[in-house]
Amino acid sequence: MVRTLRNALILAVLAWTALMAQQDGPAKARQLYEKTRYEEALALLAGLPVENGEVYALMGQCYYMLGDYKRASESLERAVRLEPGNSDYYMWLGRAYGRRAETSSFLTAPGLASKARQSFEKAFQLNPRNLEAVGDLFEYYLEAPSFMGGGLDKARDLAEKTRELDPAEYHYRLARIAEKRKQDKDAEEQLRRAMDLAPRQVGRVLDLARFLAKRGKHQESETLFEQAEKLDPESPKVMFERAKAYIESKRNLDKARELLVRYLNSPLTPDDPPRQEAERLLRQARTG
Repeated sequence: MVRTLRNALILAVLAWTALMAQQDGPAKARQLYEKTRYEEALALLAGLPVENGEVYALMGQCYYMLGDYKRASESLERAVRLEPGNSDYYMWLGRAYGRRAETSSFLTAPGLASKARQSFEKAFQLNPRNLEAVGDLFEYYLEAPSFMGGGLDKARDLAEKTRELDPAEYHYRLARIAEKRKQDKDAEEQLRRAMDLAPRQVGRVLDLARFLAKRGKHQESETLFEQAEKLDPESPKVMFERAKAYIESKRNLDKARELLVRYLNSPLTPDDPPRQEAERLLRQARTG
């Protein structure tokens, strides 16, 4: 009787532990992910006694951030099989296949690119108000050739369909299309309209600052970078983009190095440019 009771208690403790892991594990892994501690998040997720879409999706995002796009797509495929109605999972799957296409041979790239497009389109179909998914699909149409399902007409059509979701983003997309068509005057006008519609959004100020810097309009570009810094003084993205603009134009390299060191010492998130890219730019700035 005592042994039976003890065994029952052991089973109850194990069941409670498994339940707590199922509830708390993904949340703790998400916290690690948000701090860009991707390896630690993966180690925690791998030990969870659960199988659901959230776990596999987060694993896929971690692998993606670490540059292991094959494992990312494999994990995200499992996520969408378990939760086929989740727009975000398809969006991340599209990103993983897209990066695989970019880094694969010319023989396998078309097939992977097609999977990326289909995933982005599925994400949009499931949730037409998913702004990130709309953005990814737009970029695919903008950059991919027609034989891979891309094209500027498709990009413009998508921009028109989603115009009311974010008017500032709509004008940004028109600017991207104009830039592709080498219509710089129209592109600049659209970027200014986007910034006018959302003057407190740092990203809109940075969009125009980057554009002007690439076209040698350094004085106004500098003014805009200063404006972005005032809007968000500790923004890692502002530091990164300003440093990148300096390096690309081969000017203010001392300032660029200072900004990149500050960037690398900042508390980064997955939404910030990758640490590896900042390190690459810093090496470039140091060699002049």
